Amino acid sequence: MEHLIPTAWLTGAPQWALLLTSAVAIALLGKGADWLVDGASGLAYRMGISKVIVGATIVSLGTTSPECAVSVVAAWSGQPGLALGNAIGSIIADTGLIFGLGCLIAVLPADRFVLARQGWVQFGSGMLLAIICYGAWWISGTGAALGRPVGVLLLLLLVAYITVSIRWSRRHPHGEPFQGGEDELGGHPAGGAAVAPRATPLLAGFCLIGLALVIVSSHLLVRSVTELAEAHWHVPKVVIAGTLVALGTSLPEMVIGIASIMKGHREILVGNVIGADILNVLFVIGASAAAAPLPLIESGASLPMIALYLHVPTMILILILFRLFIHFAVRTGSFRRWYGVPLVIIYVVYAALQYLIS
Repeated sequence: MEHLIPTAWLTGAPQWALLLTSAVAIALLGKGADWLVDGASGLAYRMGISKVIVGATIVSLGTTSPECAVSVVAAWSGQPGLALGNAIGSIIADTGLIFGLGCLIAVLPADRFVLARQGWVQFGSGMLLAIICYGAWWISGTGAALGRPVGVLLLLLLVAYITVSIRWSRRHPHGEPFQGGEDELGGHPAGGAAVAPRATPLLAGFCLIGLALVIVSSHLLVRSVTELAEAHWHVPKVVIAGTLVALGTSLPEMVIGIASIMKGHREILVGNVIGADILNVLFVIGASAAAAPLPLIESGASLPMIALYLHVPTMILILILFRLFIHFAVRTGSFRRWYGVPLVIIYVVYAALQYLIS
């Protein structure tokens, strides 16, 4: 993210300035998430489509675009290994941490139409990535990498996914109630009377401004807190890497998910997790591999095959478990809260193993 949002001015800043930056970043983070969720739910109401589909397309595309840009820049600048681990780690964080916490906080809806379509695309894209990774390892051994042909293939599948998603959105039954209290961008107020939403360009503008605020403020928050912990509170770097930096990669999705629950648009969280997982494979890894081959085995690392030993197996496990939860949730119309327990546990164990290995 430093390639896109320079924050070198935070290095060596006094403690009061870092605290002030953190406070401002938190305020902007909350406001940006509010605007993004309100804009996305207003667009869904305005366009007559389900909020879960908006979460799986518009919101997830927005939250993964900066990550894709960072990964592509890293691949071009001679650090291609970062892109693969970043994308797979984001899938694990989105499904395990964010969706898991969402289940623990509230009862999340299970949209049968979307979970029977985008849900299977999520599972299939993750399994396809695993097959490609282990297939490349089996064929090339220690020289295994995801080359440009793989990147082009994933980008073509991305185009196909977006095209099919548009068709699915037109067929989706959109008779769901507009939930939540009074929405500043339009919708159903607390009294239940219908209110015409704002114009579509204005709603799209709120989405873009909200997304920009979330991305910039989350990066500022992580950088300022990291500088505080390292320079002023003398927290060891290894602890910072295993906590603050790891949290920063998932902070935008987490804040948007919590905001969607608080504002009564829980479908957006479900759609965002599913869509972000799909786009992390097809968009982030696809664009990065098209820019430069992504090595599966990095020379000189403490565990050169960490992607094959830890990242990919954890991704497979968490996607299989999520698929089982979907199977039972569509029968009742919602995800049970206890589903979040094993998902969060898997993420915590995964993060701890990375910390120990590092």
